[in-house]
Amino acid sequence: MAERRIEFNRMSLMTLEPLLDAPLAVQIHVAAVTPVALLGAYILLRPKGTPLHRLLGRIWMALMVVTAVSSFFIHELDLFYGFSPIHLLSIATLFGSWNAIAAARRGDIRLHKRIVAGLYFGGIVLAGLFTFLPGRIMHAVVFTGAEWPAALAAAVIGSILIAIVLRRRRGRLIAR
Repeated sequence: MAERRIEFNRMSLMTLEPLLDAPLAVQIHVAAVTPVALLGAYILLRPKGTPLHRLLGRIWMALMVVTAVSSFFIHELDLFYGFSPIHLLSIATLFGSWNAIAAARRGDIRLHKRIVAGLYFGGIVLAGLFTFLPGRIMHAVVFTGAEWPAALAAAVIGSILIAIVLRRRRGRLIAR
């Protein structure tokens, strides 16, 4: 099978081959978590309480549940009967999703915001960074090729995270 690579100026920047060769559970997980990461950032930065917010929030929550459930079929790090500590995060995500919806329905928007922000920053951003460690499938997907794209991507991701932390400390990250 021919490799599927994205090239820039004849230099291979990434390849989808490791992901396409991965088990179906990993592919489903990545297919769910990718829009979760993008949609979550959009929702957090946009005004809250609008019909669009509620619609996108429902989609985001459904994808979060798919992401969490699909992780139970991924056994890459077999520490305890096929499971690893990251699966505890999946359990927390399922409970957090339920509690975020319950909080919003009973009008406790402050709690809803805290839970959703925690799900996004802990479950997506922080956990997502671990997927890019050497030896992981997403590391092979994104960083296959020359070293400078990997260094550039790490610098960009680091800069974005620093900006998020600084803006969050000032209370401006999550729009009202």
